[in-house]
Amino acid sequence: MTAPFLDALIQRTSLPLVDETNVDAFLAPAAGECPNALLFFSGAAAPRPESSDVAAVLPEILRAFSGRLRGAIVAPEAEAKLKGRFQIFVLPSLCVTRATEPVGVLPKILDWSDYVEKIEAALDPQAPVLSAPAKPKTQFTFSQGA
Repeated sequence: MTAPFLDALIQRTSLPLVDETNVDAFLAPAAGECPNALLFFSGAAAPRPESSDVAAVLPEILRAFSGRLRGAIVAPEAEAKLKGRFQIFVLPSLCVTRATEPVGVLPKILDWSDYVEKIEAALDPQAPVLSAPAKPKTQFTFSQGA
């Protein structure tokens, strides 16, 4: 199930739709392909006002970074399963990856200059891979009263 704005984006751009079964195949660059990709987590499964705005700017971002960034749309029914892996906490979001690892997340709609700045930073080969926030450690101690 997709939203009308997502159907229009797919038709207009021919971007692949990825889910948990094929995302790794998409992210693994073919010979001569750039290692970086941009995944669109649209939030289309539940209405979100900014989803159609991000969908409108996505083709422009891919044009601006042509040859340096490949794009795909995460299937709405797969977003819940893939959000944690790609450090997505807000929908809609764009996730910049280096091969199969997330190196940048751009939540909601941003100014064009912010997109350019943040994506350039994520495309830097030295950009760190995003990791899950550390979970708080709980320690229990037992003391026996005298």
